Amino acid sequence: MTKKDLNLWIMYHQIHHYQRLGFSSERIARYFGMDGRTIRKYLSMTEQDFERFLISKGQREKVLSAYENFIVQKLSEFQDTSTAQIHDWLKEHHPDFPDVSSKTVYNFVMYVRQANNIPIVKPLREYAPVAELPYGEQAQVDFGDYNMRMSGGTRKKVRFFAMVLSRSRMKFIWFLDKPFTAQTVCQAHEKAFEFFGGIPKTIVYDQDRTLIVDENLGDLILTSTFKKYTQSRSFTLHFCRKSDPESKGKIENVIQYVKKNFLYNRAYYDLEALNTEAIAWLARTANFLPHNFTKLSPDSEFLIEKEYLKPYTPLIVENMQDKTYTVRKDNTIAFRSNFYELPRGTYKGEGTRVIVRENDNTLSIYNLQSGLICSFPISGLRGQKITNTNHRRDTSKTLDEMINQAAAHFTQKELALGYINQIRKIHPRYTRDHLQVILRALPLANQITSDKTLDFCLLNELFNGHEFEQVLHVLLLENQTSPRQNTIKLFNNGNLDKAVKTPQTSNIQDYENIINQ
Repeated sequence: MTKKDLNLWIMYHQIHHYQRLGFSSERIARYFGMDGRTIRKYLSMTEQDFERFLISKGQREKVLSAYENFIVQKLSEFQDTSTAQIHDWLKEHHPDFPDVSSKTVYNFVMYVRQANNIPIVKPLREYAPVAELPYGEQAQVDFGDYNMRMSGGTRKKVRFFAMVLSRSRMKFIWFLDKPFTAQTVCQAHEKAFEFFGGIPKTIVYDQDRTLIVDENLGDLILTSTFKKYTQSRSFTLHFCRKSDPESKGKIENVIQYVKKNFLYNRAYYDLEALNTEAIAWLARTANFLPHNFTKLSPDSEFLIEKEYLKPYTPLIVENMQDKTYTVRKDNTIAFRSNFYELPRGTYKGEGTRVIVRENDNTLSIYNLQSGLICSFPISGLRGQKITNTNHRRDTSKTLDEMINQAAAHFTQKELALGYINQIRKIHPRYTRDHLQVILRALPLANQITSDKTLDFCLLNELFNGHEFEQVLHVLLLENQTSPRQNTIKLFNNGNLDKAVKTPQTSNIQDYENIINQ
């Protein structure tokens, strides 16, 4: 009996069981998702009738019966052939092959395999245990990602870099909340070497896009940034062939270990907290507990392996491949779906470009002569405009020049300097901003109005650029408004007669009569 026939027998007995419990045929049909007529047909059958029904069903002529010998021949010669490939061969060798669905072909091929006892045999790859490498000889590197829980039920995708020393199984991991770039990969290496206190002789990698531009038939072409970095370090690179994760099984196990032990059901708060928690987890679990294969603690084995590592000296990883960005008319650049505002005057016309370098979550922007323009913390959000209020200031003049320029508008320059110095004392970080407001307002008034404004601000202790501007505007309005002249117009001879006339009055009784009608 085939598995399919066994399932049909189970269904037959369940249908009769539900009928004995009092269920109607329509309800049984809804439960099994079948047509009611089919249910009623099965209910009318005895076990002998149902058995004859299955036998007759199995003996029915199949649509693809004419091609059975061809399929048997191919499957006998190539047992691991997929159904999809059999389907293609049938259409290739038999122009009259009917237009049937892939499911029909799959069912028939499975029938042929069962009828002719041709199981699916997949080729097995032969594995052999690898001898333990000498201490300090090799490390393996790989990357992983994971969706972590956040407050409010949302998810945060994090990426991590992992390195493991092949002999001691000492591990290191480092997380980012954005995709790795060639530069951050180099930074991750430096953090790992600092953690281990040394550098292994050889590092094994996958063919990751941040490391390799092209496989080129074994002559691997590295990305420019990673190539320059490896030239500054003394380790040898070994890249696995594509789709061959078994050749670096130690780090593959570490990636799964991090996901299933450290990250599973862990909440995400921020990147710094996650990396701190990761180092603590390495110390108490991943590098402390005995390894499943060696039965030794990685920490204890690392005490031996550390002596065989090459000496480590810190290396600051800078962007070794400068990227230029176009400056927009509004003095901004677009970087990773955000807009970063540059100081006024950076845009010099169409084609203005700047150099952008990324280092330790800081975005540094330089002119083409490598002069630093400004820096920003890199935002993890999207669609934001990241600005710095200092960029909106006029920095073309020194602060002393602005102070002298403002004081020159007043009759008593020393008094004006004292007022400005008081502003500088109260608002040391924003003195330039207050001076810009004052300098913007002063050209609107003459020296007399400016002096009156200064006197009023000193008298009322208004040491603020905006308050100075408001007082100046009030005084300007007072000067522009002339006092109203009240003139007396005398009556002429023609108007004297009107002046002595008595106006006609109405009788109140007339209104009452109208209302009461």
